[in-house]
Amino acid sequence: MAKAKLATDEVARDEAASAALRRQLRFWLVAAIVLALFIYVFSSILLPFVAGMALAYFLDPVADRLQRLGLSRIMATTLILIAFLVVLVLGLVIIVPLLASQLSDFIAKLPEYLTQLQGLITSFDPQWIERRFGVDAEGLREGLNSLLTSGFGFLTTVFQSIWSSGVALFSIASLFVVTPVVAFYMLLDWDRMVATVDSWVPRDHVETVRQIAIDINLATAGFVRGQGTLCLILGLLYAAGLTLTGLKFGVLIGLFAGLISFIPYVGSLTGLVLSVGLAFVQFWPDWIWIAAVAGVFFVGQFIEGNILQPRLVGKSVGLHPVWLMFALFAFGALFGFVGLLIAVPASAAIAVLVRFAISRYLQSPLYNGHERVPEKPARATGRGDANG
Repeated sequence: MAKAKLATDEVARDEAASAALRRQLRFWLVAAIVLALFIYVFSSILLPFVAGMALAYFLDPVADRLQRLGLSRIMATTLILIAFLVVLVLGLVIIVPLLASQLSDFIAKLPEYLTQLQGLITSFDPQWIERRFGVDAEGLREGLNSLLTSGFGFLTTVFQSIWSSGVALFSIASLFVVTPVVAFYMLLDWDRMVATVDSWVPRDHVETVRQIAIDINLATAGFVRGQGTLCLILGLLYAAGLTLTGLKFGVLIGLFAGLISFIPYVGSLTGLVLSVGLAFVQFWPDWIWIAAVAGVFFVGQFIEGNILQPRLVGKSVGLHPVWLMFALFAFGALFGFVGLLIAVPASAAIAVLVRFAISRYLQSPLYNGHERVPEKPARATGRGDANG
């Protein structure tokens, strides 16, 4: 009778726990849907606020370090934002006009470069290609010409889209007025906001939620802080290296390749193809400078893999490149430019939550089957000991 009552109580507890779990899942699912609808409806006005939050998140470790050095939080926040605004203004005054000039010239000269590349292709001896590789030289030539035409057409569209988006982005006065204000208050109250959110977490699950938040922060910090800094350094290295080789539009191609290097190998490969193609047009038949242009990216990959990546990103939780590209396309299609800003932290959070859910599933009866209650060992008796 007692065993039956214990079994009944255990079943009741399991059902109550399952019901509580279902309620929590429904609550968080509804909250996620409401958040997505909010972002979708107000995506046209969220840009300066999201940018301010991202800036505050990026600069929070700097503020914490200044506090440990003896500054108050408000003094650290003010100092950081003033320095950031000075760097931003200098960048807008120096870098942006240079990039705008190079981008407009590059788009204007694309047809000329395409014609020159086609001329280089058609200058090869077709008989040598047939003897060396056993392929139809004319068919190969037509295919390469078609590939170059479509490829440069695609690049023209991409650069024009980036240019128009950049102009639209920098023409929004609210981005420069609202974003610093939002970043100032968010950075000033960051620790307080984290503590407030922590106080809202159900006490039964507070440790689990804190661990998930730590994992999400590590994954996000690895990209937003570590990978962002790495991309900036790589862009500067590529731009400086290509400029030293004398390549036209070296600053534009180098910075573009560096800034999209958060997707592994995509930035370096894109920059390598663009710069080497341009080097063929500019330096042919001088192979030394063409090899020097290619060497810039090989050296950059070496520095990234052996120096920058271990120091800046380290062992933080990463994102698979395919998942990251899908997240960028999906969030960009749903929420526009705001979606691109939140794609990386959102995809990092989703990846951590999926890994957590899989780990719980692998420990659950749903995966292992019904848990068996271990049998209690038989009590030892004197007769049993004697027989043993």
